[in-house]
Amino acid sequence: MAIYKKNINNTFYIFIASHLLIWTLIPTFTNHNLPLDTIEALAWGSNLDWGFNKHPPMSAFLPEIIYFIFGPQDWAYYLLSQICIVVSFFVIFKLAEDFFENKIYCFLSVLLLEGIYFYNFTTPEFNVNVCLIPFWSLSIFYLWKGIKSNKILDWIFLGLFAGLGFLSKYLFVYLGLAIAVLLIYLIINKKTNFKCLVSLIPFFLILSPHVIWLSENDYVTITYGLMRTGSDEVNIFSHLMHPFIFLLKQIGILIPFLLMILVLIKKFKININLNDDKLLFLLSINLIPLLFIFLTSFTMGVKIRTMWMTPFYISFGLLFVYIFKSEINFEKMKAFNSVFLVLFFISPILYAYVSISKTDKRTDFNGKNLAIQAKNFYETEANNLGKMEYIKGNEWIAGNISYHLPERPKWIYSSKDIFMCNKDMECIKYK
Repeated sequence: MAIYKKNINNTFYIFIASHLLIWTLIPTFTNHNLPLDTIEALAWGSNLDWGFNKHPPMSAFLPEIIYFIFGPQDWAYYLLSQICIVVSFFVIFKLAEDFFENKIYCFLSVLLLEGIYFYNFTTPEFNVNVCLIPFWSLSIFYLWKGIKSNKILDWIFLGLFAGLGFLSKYLFVYLGLAIAVLLIYLIINKKTNFKCLVSLIPFFLILSPHVIWLSENDYVTITYGLMRTGSDEVNIFSHLMHPFIFLLKQIGILIPFLLMILVLIKKFKININLNDDKLLFLLSINLIPLLFIFLTSFTMGVKIRTMWMTPFYISFGLLFVYIFKSEINFEKMKAFNSVFLVLFFISPILYAYVSISKTDKRTDFNGKNLAIQAKNFYETEANNLGKMEYIKGNEWIAGNISYHLPERPKWIYSSKDIFMCNKDMECIKYK
């Protein structure tokens, strides 16, 4: 058995290394420019603050670290996305070790995630959703560790990663609600104690600079988030139409994942025992966030954008393997492997095909040429203003200019026109 476990570990590491390598190389060689959200994150990172007009700061902090190390190398930001994904895969694998004695089930819990396109096809674009995934999975991991061992350090790590998750995207609040509901239930039933409240200390310490920034900036990110839901267009039909569309989209997203499950099991027989603490935990952290976001759409009548669901399914493989463990038929592993391999390779092939065949995407934009033209214009028209230190404009145009120039002027938001400025904020308007 020891050799078998070692083989599973080695195979798992080969899998995550392959995933990281494929999804770093494919966009590197097929895209001409970084995607919109990545350029946006780099624009924010050029002028770091505790928040921005659309999102909290973590999705800018991470690309800024990469820029400090590698500079304007596109492949490095595709690599950053895949680091977020494989770290999450690794965390789920390690979490699964507490749920299964046989590591093949741990491995399956991660392999199944290749059936959800949030963890392959959409990952080359580093954005707030990708940034959130590792902190979502780490929060789940340390929540379980805290419940299991009730050690202060585990609760501190829960608060740490929950805080970083919230600084990635406010959508983390849905996992936070699930954590709160589960802990309240466990405290009432005396299965844990108030030691878990220690997690609130690092959580609020991490969050406090951003809260101060919010109060000083008219809560602009919250206003933006509400605007993105279409809350200003709500009518009586929205309370039924938007939740219904949301459910249909989730079913569509999960079809390949469910196909992999059906190929793997003998029969669709669900074993639910609510006295099972492990099952209760998995149901809570997987289903309660989905329930709350559905209720948000139902009660407020707002749209739930598909990409917002990116982190919600990261532990779905573990939940389904745990539920169907007794029904898994290892004689069907060849069929499962075939389906897995098709999904594993068809996704990057489709991505490469779309990237190469369609020429009107953001990733076909010639950002380098734009930056050269902008620099030449500034040097010609600036009248000895000196070095370009700032660029004002939207995240896409001004962000591309900032990213591609060696001096990397700091980005400042402006909804109209592009202005290039020196250190004293003396500016000229770009044509």
